[in-house]
Amino acid sequence: MSFINTKKILFAFVNLFVVVSSVSAQDMLARQAPVDRKMKAVDTLTLKRLINREQALSPAAELYEDWNNKYAHKATELPDSFKINLRNFCMPTPSRVITSNFGPRWGRQHKGLDLKVYIGDTIRAAFSGRVRIVRYEARGYGHYVVIRHNNGLETTYAHMSKSLVEENQPIKAGEVVGLGGNTGRSTGSHLHFETRLCGVALDPTLFFDFRNQDVVGDYYMFRRDTYQQEGREASALRGKTGNGSYTREQVTGKPEDAESTDGEQYAENPRYHKVRRGETLSSIAKKRGTTIENICRLNRIGKVKRLKVGQILRFS
Repeated sequence: MSFINTKKILFAFVNLFVVVSSVSAQDMLARQAPVDRKMKAVDTLTLKRLINREQALSPAAELYEDWNNKYAHKATELPDSFKINLRNFCMPTPSRVITSNFGPRWGRQHKGLDLKVYIGDTIRAAFSGRVRIVRYEARGYGHYVVIRHNNGLETTYAHMSKSLVEENQPIKAGEVVGLGGNTGRSTGSHLHFETRLCGVALDPTLFFDFRNQDVVGDYYMFRRDTYQQEGREASALRGKTGNGSYTREQVTGKPEDAESTDGEQYAENPRYHKVRRGETLSSIAKKRGTTIENICRLNRIGKVKRLKVGQILRFS
């Protein structure tokens, strides 16, 4: 075989190898593409899980530098504007009576609303989030709780007779925070309720209409330049309704002897007990002046149900 023929054969073989390699590479890329898409989807899901986990551990992390249980409030720089989601809310109390407005009072700044509640009335979380502070302050808030919410707000529930949550506990809107009371610097049973953004107190009437037991809208657009004036206007519209003594009918808007469509009377505000170590259904029933049967019925549990420390049981 001549040198020229050998060269032609070798050239043809090289070309064939390049073509086969190219086709093989294209096939490999074609097979790899779905795998890449799947990996990208997995990476996206993992990232979402990490974000959700971080959000659960530190709600509204984009607004707050840290998460700690040392201080009740520490004012930091407010954003120029911030959209606050008010959907999926729960009114902290069914009370419609505001006995003291946000703003100047007795020569000092009153940084929340006072709402008429009775000792033992149920207090609920306004939005979902995480409990940051559970504390007792004899010369101030009394028994109080601070919750940081996913929408950026922090809410404070003060002068309660009892707190029923723990620090760092995730909480959903409507879950029980504590019971109404008259602890701390207080002259009568009421709930002192605050709403704060970056530690700065904002008038709760910017967000809540207690008379109508509703929020003011799906969202509130906070603007640093105008929120104080907007707060004064909101307070004039939805603020103080009076002072002095009130009946439950005046507080809740429901007649005490009113009957519902099925002939049943309005139920008394539900009350709750937080299970402590060593407690049983029998000891709780005795302590709360009720029966085991009633506790089981209200909580839909059996008499042999094993109780967990920290569990919340309704007893009335």
